[in-house]
Amino acid sequence: QLQLVESGGGSAQPGGSLRLSCVASGATLEYFNMGWFRQAPGKGPEAVSCISINGGRLDYADSVKGRFTISRDNAKHTAYLQMDDLKVEDTGTYYCIGPCRGLSLQYDYRGQGTQVTVSS
Repeated sequence: QLQLVESGGGSAQPGGSLRLSCVASGATLEYFNMGWFRQAPGKGPEAVSCISINGGRLDYADSVKGRFTISRDNAKHTAYLQMDDLKVEDTGTYYCIGPCRGLSLQYDYRGQGTQVTVSS
């Protein structure tokens, strides 16, 4: 079983940056596609990004394409989401998931979430 713990959330101004981390334990992260989804207050979940086991395939939601970068370091059992040029609409709780299946919002394991607030 895969346990996931996110960190790195917080507050930022529009145009700012945050980097989320997701540390995995209980199973070998390198065997899973890893991803992120988010949920804004009062809205449904939105798949954000998914990275394949070897990092060769990257999927991004249109809303974050060109601003967010997903990556992974299998040796550190960690996946990352670098968020640049943040917008108010990026506000929400961000969840690390595995294994992701593209942007399908299907997964077996999920972290507890980390809050991201973007406001001026």
